[in-house]
Amino acid sequence: MENNQIIMKDKLGLFGILKETLAIVHKNPSFIILTFLISLPLFCSLLAHEIFFQQTIIETTKCQSQDSISVKCSLSTNGTSLCVYKMIGPLDTFKEIIEKLTGRYLMIGPLDTFKEIIEKLTGRYLVLGVSYLGIVHLLDLFCTIVIVNSASVIYARENRINVKEMWDRTIKGVSLKGPFITSIYALLMSSLSLLGLVSLATNFYVISNASLFTVFFGLLFIPWLAKHMEWNAIWNMGVVLSVLEEKQGVIALGVSAYISRGCRRRGLFLMLIFFVWRLALRLSCLYVGWSEGGSGIGVTAAHVSLVCFGNVVKWVAFMVYFYDCKKRFLEKKVDVEQGSAAEALK
Repeated sequence: MENNQIIMKDKLGLFGILKETLAIVHKNPSFIILTFLISLPLFCSLLAHEIFFQQTIIETTKCQSQDSISVKCSLSTNGTSLCVYKMIGPLDTFKEIIEKLTGRYLMIGPLDTFKEIIEKLTGRYLVLGVSYLGIVHLLDLFCTIVIVNSASVIYARENRINVKEMWDRTIKGVSLKGPFITSIYALLMSSLSLLGLVSLATNFYVISNASLFTVFFGLLFIPWLAKHMEWNAIWNMGVVLSVLEEKQGVIALGVSAYISRGCRRRGLFLMLIFFVWRLALRLSCLYVGWSEGGSGIGVTAAHVSLVCFGNVVKWVAFMVYFYDCKKRFLEKKVDVEQGSAAEALK
């Protein structure tokens, strides 16, 4: 019944989706209280994860802060060996390691520095990965399920409901299996796509002195970034679909891709908004941490709070986006069926 009420709503553009999202978020005290309560465990886990992440980044930069020496040797025409020595600072270390691996330089210092970084920090990065997948991701998934369900109840009904009623309607008949499987698929594919972006950015940095290759990798990076945003919008909507309907895994993602045809540009811009939000928060936090030797508990807590707020807004927006795509898809389906029936009558 609630789905039918939502489908009867008007079709929305990008700004319409954002308007409906903000209306749900700030005009319903029960929703604000519920999302605040369920976000507290996620906030605590993210805060601990963020503090440990910043400490790991600082340790990494300390390992790279020592100067190293590289030497490039060549054989002159008279048979003598000519060697050029170069001091390598923190910004040159990564590029020189890549040049070592490609055979352009004979390295003395950076390779040892790279091995030292691996030996010292492998355990830290493993802890970060395990804590994210085992704690942060599960808490984030639980928050996503509650946010999407409660927001869909509000979106379907004009009258307000209290926190207890909203909680009861949210957890009633909810299965964790479907959203969990879909979220794992979405996380895996998003990580692979992001790995491709990082690889392109790394190559762009390493060969930045070669103008032709710079243009080539720049032309690859921009459309890949756009596709990454578009694919993430599909995968996020697949998670929303698995929460609201009895679909999971590849089926949920496939249905999401199918019903979003013709609406993907709005999904791309939605994803781009939240990507810029997270990137701005990340860069500002890293800037404060770099300039002051650590962000401090207050700055980190503010950063995590804004991340949690953006997480709530993102999932409400994708819930609205899902129902708008579904409405457009059903209208197209009805038009096709009516057209086929009209052709049969001729």
